[in-house]
Amino acid sequence: MPPMLTVVIPCFNEAANVAPMVARLDAALQGIAWEAIFVDDDSPDGTAAIARGIAARDGRVRCIRRIGRRGLASACIEGMLASSAQYVAVIDGDLQHDETIMPRMLEALRSNQADIAIGSRHVEGGELAEGFSSLRRKISDGGTALAQAMLPVKVADPMSGFFMLPRALFEVTAPRLTGRGFKILLDILLSADRKLRVVEVPYAFRARTAGESKLDTTVLLEFLALLLDKAFGGLLPLRFMSFALVGAVGVLVHLAVLSAIIHAVPFVTAQWIATFVAMTANFWLNNRITYRDVKLRRAALWRGLALFYIVCGFGAVANVGVAALLLADDLAGWRWAGAAGALLTGVWNYAVSSTLVWRAR
Repeated sequence: MPPMLTVVIPCFNEAANVAPMVARLDAALQGIAWEAIFVDDDSPDGTAAIARGIAARDGRVRCIRRIGRRGLASACIEGMLASSAQYVAVIDGDLQHDETIMPRMLEALRSNQADIAIGSRHVEGGELAEGFSSLRRKISDGGTALAQAMLPVKVADPMSGFFMLPRALFEVTAPRLTGRGFKILLDILLSADRKLRVVEVPYAFRARTAGESKLDTTVLLEFLALLLDKAFGGLLPLRFMSFALVGAVGVLVHLAVLSAIIHAVPFVTAQWIATFVAMTANFWLNNRITYRDVKLRRAALWRGLALFYIVCGFGAVANVGVAALLLADDLAGWRWAGAAGALLTGVWNYAVSSTLVWRAR
């Protein structure tokens, strides 16, 4: 029978979890025609090879191996667009979501109780249990509060990565998705052309048994960029939003360095040093966050850094010149002068980063 449900499993370095995931889906979805699509971002641990080995024996399993593209949201989108089933679901490949609630999620959709079913940790009966570290709990709680303030519909767990919806609804919504970051559910809820009816099914978040978490503090910057993109109605590119947030961090780094050395060396010298440190910080953060889908690695990383220094040196000249002019004319204190120069450099850096540095490969 053709599948009624496609389960999309985004993966990176989840080799040890592929076979257990298939076994758990098989047990949980008895009596339901289903298929699983593992979307692997070219994991070095051989995740794709293991998924394909299982697919060779089980026609319900497929694998999409992505080369040169990364990101959970975009992986989920590609997996769902590869489906022809009536319903599509997303579940993490780390086995921390409870697959046994999927029949209840599917029944809620088939009976037209909701447009989207969400596996929720924050409704009665759900719990984080021991699956969340202190850092992940803080990131999740902060993100949940921000997301709830923007959503047109009440959702207790908008940060969930475990959900299900009709494929037809996803197909209509897909062209409006940003496709960046980790929070694909939030992207869908904010991009839909109408207020979606939501049902939340409780589950207990499990502890990870294999592999390691990909969630860190940099995810918060991507999440904030997504919210800003939706708040501005997509008028500004999401990548620019992310670059701007990283740039704000760079300004703080710049001013911190300037404050530390301003009384030890002449202002112009201090400004050059602060500019160099901030430029380095911006490069590493942008490589990890803003351009993570085309992330520079190994030799390309160092070539990109060298090119970043060379091209952005032109912006640094303007930075120091503007700051020195403001200070000389007594139009601003050294802090404002330093910030003005750093902001000018930030605009220049974005232009060259998007056109040259991360295309250096």
